[in-house]
Amino acid sequence: MRKLTGLVATVLAAAGLAAATPSAAQADTASLYAPSALVLTTAHGEGPDAAIQRAVTLSCAPRPMGTHPAPASACAELRQAAGDFQTLLSGEDSRMCPMIYAPVTVGIEGVWQGQRVSWQQTFSNGCKMAAATDTGALFAF
Repeated sequence: MRKLTGLVATVLAAAGLAAATPSAAQADTASLYAPSALVLTTAHGEGPDAAIQRAVTLSCAPRPMGTHPAPASACAELRQAAGDFQTLLSGEDSRMCPMIYAPVTVGIEGVWQGQRVSWQQTFSNGCKMAAATDTGALFAF
């Protein structure tokens, strides 16, 4: 996950948020929208040593864009969830998955509506991750 820090810094810099500090945020009160620029990742393993397998960028303001395959749908889901990433996971456990422990972690880093965010969730294996994240477009990358 150490490589993720550099990736997040690059995305934030591209979105003009690299120097986002409380004083910088207060100085930009005339903005028409709160900035939102995220890096979404999936990694094999858990904790800081998890090996990132896939990463996409997602910017939701001023318009949906990024390397995410469906940025408009993903941004709509985030707005509907008010940025509470945990609510975007399915609570149902109806999929039949093998009982093999091969942890997979999904993560979201960046800025959501002007606030720095860092979230991750580890699942016991890829099947469990697919079952929990199969609720919409956000994790479909």
